Amino acid sequence: MTHTVHLTAADGHTFSAYVAAPTGTPRGALVVVQEIFGVNSHVRSVADGYAADGYLAIAPALFDRTERGVELGYSATDVPRGFALKTACSDDNALLDIAAALAHVKHAGKAGIVGYCWGGLLSWLAACKVDGLSAAVTYYGGGMPNHAALTPRCPVLAHFGELDTHIPLDGVRAFGAAQPGVSLQLYPAGQHGFNCDQRGSFDAASAALARERTLAFLRANVG
Repeated sequence: MTHTVHLTAADGHTFSAYVAAPTGTPRGALVVVQEIFGVNSHVRSVADGYAADGYLAIAPALFDRTERGVELGYSATDVPRGFALKTACSDDNALLDIAAALAHVKHAGKAGIVGYCWGGLLSWLAACKVDGLSAAVTYYGGGMPNHAALTPRCPVLAHFGELDTHIPLDGVRAFGAAQPGVSLQLYPAGQHGFNCDQRGSFDAASAALARERTLAFLRANVG
C-alpha cells in the first residue's frame, strides 16, 4: 500500500513524502533518499521494493524546498537541472527533512536509511548527525570522501562502483582507510548509478549483489 503524506521539518518547512507500507507487521522502518532527480518513478519503485521486503519505507521530497513536485528523468538535460536543484537545497536542510521523515515512521521499530547518489552522501551525513538510526546504506555517495572525518552513530554499509568517474577510486579507498568500521563494497563493473534500471549505467549483476548485501545488512541491524 502506498500513499503520500505531508510533513513539517524542525524549521517549519512543509514537504511531501512517498510512503510504501508492507503487508502485515513491518520488520522496521527505512528512509529512502533520492538521487538528484527527485522522488521520481525509480525512487518510488525502490521504496516499493523495500516495502515488499517488509519495511515501512518513506522517501522525502527534498527538492520541495525550492520546487515542489519535481520528477526528472535521466536525459542529458535532466542532469544539469538536477544539479541546480541540489545546489539550491543545502545538505543541512535536507537532513532536517530526513529527520522529520524518520520521525514519521519510527513507530515501525528500528529504522535504517538508504540513499543513492546525492542521497548516498546524505545517508552518510545522517548516520553521523541524525539520532535514531540503527543502520545506514549508501550507494555511490558523491562527496563522501570529503566527509571522511565524521564519526557515524550507527553501522554503515557503503557501495561504490570502480568505474564511477564521478567519484574517483583513490578517494573511495582513502575514505575506507579513514573509516575502517564502515563495510565498504566495491563493484568492478559498477558505474555511477549502477543500481538504477532507468539509466544507461545500470548493471544488473552489481545491482543484484548490492541489494543482497543491503538486505542482509538491514536484517542484521534493523530487523
